[in-house]
Amino acid sequence: MNQKSILAIFLAFIWISISEFFRNSFLVHSEWINHFQNLGLIFPEKPVNGAIWGIWSFVFSIFLYIIYKRFNFFETISLGWVAGFLMMWLVLGNLNVLPFNILIYAVPLSIIEVIIAVYIISYFSKIKK
Repeated sequence: MNQKSILAIFLAFIWISISEFFRNSFLVHSEWINHFQNLGLIFPEKPVNGAIWGIWSFVFSIFLYIIYKRFNFFETISLGWVAGFLMMWLVLGNLNVLPFNILIYAVPLSIIEVIIAVYIISYFSKIKK
């Protein structure tokens, strides 16, 4: 892996982290809190939870980079979004911890998140297609 690839992954990771933080800590935060309270649970917001989301963002940026090496821009977006978001929401919904009303915001914003992350990877990695 060269310096351009590392830079691309790092910048995608920063973008994904910012996007996730904004969406879940500001835009739909109260929905998460209320949903967990209705379940008799406390929404997990300790620093360790934030660290795990940071790890998720980093792994997701690496995943998108690996996918982009093999597939084109739009295929990478599609595969990345399905693997990173759709499958996560299916699991969270199955466990009854997903407030479904957030999806009206989360779906389009997550698609934008993946598009920009893949663009960052394609622009900064200079992978020849």
